[in-house]
Amino acid sequence: MKRSSRIFNHNYNFRKLLLIGTCVLLFSACNKSKLLNPDPSTLITDATAFETAPRISNQVNGLYTALKTGRFLGSWYYIISDIRSGDFVCTNLNAANGYTSYQLLTQTTTNDVVTTWETAYQAINACNVFIDGMNRTGTAVVGKDLGANYIAEARLIRAVAYYNLLQLYARPYLDGAGSKPGLPLRLEGNTQPGNYDLARSTVKETYAQILQDLDFAETNLPLKYSSAFLNTTRAHRNTAIALKTRVYLSIQDYAKVITEANKIVSLTAPFAAPIDGVANGLSADVKAVFTAPYTSNESIFSMPFTNNDAPAVSMPRYYLPGTKDGGTTASNGAGEYSLNPAGILADNTWAAGDARRSFIKVGPSSSKPWLFKFSQASPHTDYAPVIRYAEVLLNLSEALTKNSMSVDSRAVALLTAVRNRSDKSKSYTVADFANANELIAATLKERQIEFIGEGIRNADIMRLGLDLPAKPIHSIPAASPSSQNYIFPISSDELILNKKMVNN
Repeated sequence: MKRSSRIFNHNYNFRKLLLIGTCVLLFSACNKSKLLNPDPSTLITDATAFETAPRISNQVNGLYTALKTGRFLGSWYYIISDIRSGDFVCTNLNAANGYTSYQLLTQTTTNDVVTTWETAYQAINACNVFIDGMNRTGTAVVGKDLGANYIAEARLIRAVAYYNLLQLYARPYLDGAGSKPGLPLRLEGNTQPGNYDLARSTVKETYAQILQDLDFAETNLPLKYSSAFLNTTRAHRNTAIALKTRVYLSIQDYAKVITEANKIVSLTAPFAAPIDGVANGLSADVKAVFTAPYTSNESIFSMPFTNNDAPAVSMPRYYLPGTKDGGTTASNGAGEYSLNPAGILADNTWAAGDARRSFIKVGPSSSKPWLFKFSQASPHTDYAPVIRYAEVLLNLSEALTKNSMSVDSRAVALLTAVRNRSDKSKSYTVADFANANELIAATLKERQIEFIGEGIRNADIMRLGLDLPAKPIHSIPAASPSSQNYIFPISSDELILNKKMVNN
């Protein structure tokens, strides 16, 4: 049958994973009648997938499910990003648990390299299949406005997946102004075996597509939803704008960061988004962001989990200690990665009374510091934050300073807002900074403290052209931006199946 999906006898695992991801998306739309009178289990047609509004709505939910798999934004992307970046110490030296990524010795066949690539492209392909189906028939079923809304969600999810892949598999934008190899930009859905040859776009072209998707999303997403849960877990206008501040910061377009951030950040304190959309702003207590129900106004976009919907790979399992190191039977940590006592923890400007220090506990047996930002490994119910309002404020602060290369008073106020929320002993003033570089350094340090364990440090290191830090405790040297191991190689599966693909 034309444009059908026959997948289960396919010979190649990589293509199989892409197509299985698509079929999971389509099967999720089955209604009761179809369960009682099913089509053949290996055959899904575009007509059945997009024939009713409930089916289409269920597929949108499936797109978020594809993004939050444990091997991508459910947890593992954050883990492999952070363990590369100097603030964590590997305790078990187990290659199956990220040690190769920690060592900066990944190969094309390394599990982290292969599975992260594949799960991200599964999410991308799910978005592409959905967008294709909506353009053919789905929009006619649900109507123009809702159809555009749904496509906007798919394009935002696709943008997030492409952005995160860039942070691991491509040289930073500043290396050649985006001229280095980026990613193969797959923008059409694959629902059956075929020719998957596609050359890599440049880093600049990949970022341009990400921004095109986010611009479309901003225009077509709703201003807000009917509940705090949906405003946290489903994309809305502020989500697209917040993500654009991150993307523009990555390509060093500071004027655009300012333009975007000003849409959702008031000119003066207390900084908050306009009330016509989601009233995003800083939570009064940073601990509330990481405490149930995880739906504070600060949480612009997060991946939700419940007892019955948890990723196979749990972020808290890796960061929380076992019982001998101060963990509890309730937290169920495995003690895979403790905090590096010589990393940001050692910075003497990070005050002992800072509320963010409460996320750090020292094990009584080993005296190792552990991160308790995510509190329970099994069942894993902590939400995984994709972007928070605190990041938007610090993105804007950095951009204001770099755009003018002066000690901008609003940039100081934004930095102070994030700092004072957790440490009220220090309020910055313009007089505290002799020049713009001092203010930039303070802003970057605040980011390192604020977002530890949230997968942001690696992207910051790369966009700034810094070395990935050495890990002396395991005799691992630093990696400079010019070194081959600064980024992941391309997955061996992609290299085998895509004849136009070249490695880094």
